[in-house]
Amino acid sequence: MIVGSTLTSDELRRYARHIILPEVGYDGQRQLKGSRVLLVGAGGLRSPAALYLAAAGVGTLGLVDDDIVDESNLQRQILHGTAAVGSSKLASAEARLHDLNPHVAIERFDTSRLGKRAGYHQRVRRGRGRDGDVRTY
Repeated sequence: MIVGSTLTSDELRRYARHIILPEVGYDGQRQLKGSRVLLVGAGGLRSPAALYLAAAGVGTLGLVDDDIVDESNLQRQILHGTAAVGSSKLASAEARLHDLNPHVAIERFDTSRLGKRAGYHQRVRRGRGRDGDVRTY
């Protein structure tokens, strides 16, 4: 069963190279348009993923993050640019993704506000230190 609505004339022009591929075609592009993807984090690994998903025509991208754009991360967080330094990663990502593909809906989930609404005030992150040991911050 095909999920997603019909493609507009703008979308037909934008996705023409996908549509001519037998592996994608018109029905495949409609499926992409009807799909939803949630990306947890708008940093290093999710930056190129978000760009490629938006470019491909995924219908809705959900972005979860609570951080700001930092200049020291720009070399690997390619979704963001110099002009966005100091701003919310969610705002920066939404602007860049809409610039890349205005047909993609962006849903933002700011986790810093979620914790306060849920009554949690301590932020806990798990990660690996330089020595490879798992740490809780």
